[in-house]
Amino acid sequence: MTRTVGIYIFDNVEVLDFAGPYEVFTCASRVAGGKGMAAPFRVQTIAASSAPVRARAGLVLHPESTFADAGQVDVLMIPGGVVDAELARPEVIAWIAASARSSELAASVCTGALLLAQAGLLDGLEATTHWEDAAALQAGWPQVQVRTDRRWVDTGKIITSGGISAGIDMSLHLVERLASRELALLTARQMEYEWRHPARPHGV
Repeated sequence: MTRTVGIYIFDNVEVLDFAGPYEVFTCASRVAGGKGMAAPFRVQTIAASSAPVRARAGLVLHPESTFADAGQVDVLMIPGGVVDAELARPEVIAWIAASARSSELAASVCTGALLLAQAGLLDGLEATTHWEDAAALQAGWPQVQVRTDRRWVDTGKIITSGGISAGIDMSLHLVERLASRELALLTARQMEYEWRHPARPHGV
């Protein structure tokens, strides 16, 4: 089974927040193909419209699909960055909520957790975000049980991770969960990445 991973991109998205998971899932499929296995993932970037997106620090991105034509997403990935404008866009929050409901699972990196919270997806759940934004998540959405001692938190259908590089660790965890531990380890090796597994406290 090939799962579609949809990564939301927007103005001021943090580059590694989306690029880290993008690399993990595409690399996992490449490694699997090299061993004669079917690709477990197909990755696409999704934006509200087809207009170019300017990521944090100025990188210009061209979304592969839009809300209107993205199709079914099996794994919804919401990266972080400067999310103030996104939090105030009802159409974005509505799309995240609807896509998460129809997906197998939804995950966030960094302040992407605030977007999941705004969509009502973290109510009553444990979640994490970048250590610098944990207080904002707790203050804005007191119904969320904010964890500051984990690289990622997997509650089943919803998975959240800490900031920036923690999204790579979480994505490798998802490769293990959705494909196999062997493929996750081979992917980390291919990326020459020291996978912090299992989830460990920040700074360890």
